[in-house]
Amino acid sequence: MSTQTPLNPIETAPACNSNRLFGGLFLIGLGLLFLAAQFIQAQWMGLLILPLLSAGFLLWGLFARNSGLLVPGGILGGIGLGAYLTSGPFVEAGEQTQGGVFMLAFAAGWALIVLLSFAINRAQWWPLIPGGIMTVIGVALLAGGAWMQVLEWLGKLWPVVLVVIGAAMLLRRK
Repeated sequence: MSTQTPLNPIETAPACNSNRLFGGLFLIGLGLLFLAAQFIQAQWMGLLILPLLSAGFLLWGLFARNSGLLVPGGILGGIGLGAYLTSGPFVEAGEQTQGGVFMLAFAAGWALIVLLSFAINRAQWWPLIPGGIMTVIGVALLAGGAWMQVLEWLGKLWPVVLVVIGAAMLLRRK
C-alpha cells in the first residue's frame, strides 16, 4: 500500500490559501451579522440569515472549486427563499399553497447545486433526486384536489420501496 503525494507540492498551496481566505472571511461575516442582529431590531433581519449563509457557502465553493460547499449553500438558499416567500408575498395564502411554494423554493435550492457544479467542472447530478421529489410534492400541493389523495397514498406506501430494494439486494447476492 502506498500513499500518493502530489508531484508538485506548490500546486496544493493556492487551494489551501483559498480555503483559509474564504473560511476566515466567512467566519468574520457571520460574526458581524450575528453581532449586528443583536442591536438592530428589524423583523426582516432574521430572513437575511439563511440567504447570507447560502451566499457565503456558494461563493466559497465556487472560488475554492469545491462542490461539497455548494450543497449547504443550495440547501440554505432554498430554505431561505421558501421562508421569504411564505412570510412575504404568500403570507396571506392558505397553508396548502404556502407549503407548495415552500417546497418549490426548496427544490430550486437543490437545482442550484446542479447548475453551479457545472461552473466548477464537477457536475453533480444527485441533487436532482431530492429536488425532483420536492418539486412533485410542491406541484401536487399547489394543484390540490385529487393530487392531495395521491400524496396521501404515497405518504403511506413509500416504505414498500424500501422493502422491494431490500429484497432485491438479498436476491442479487453475487
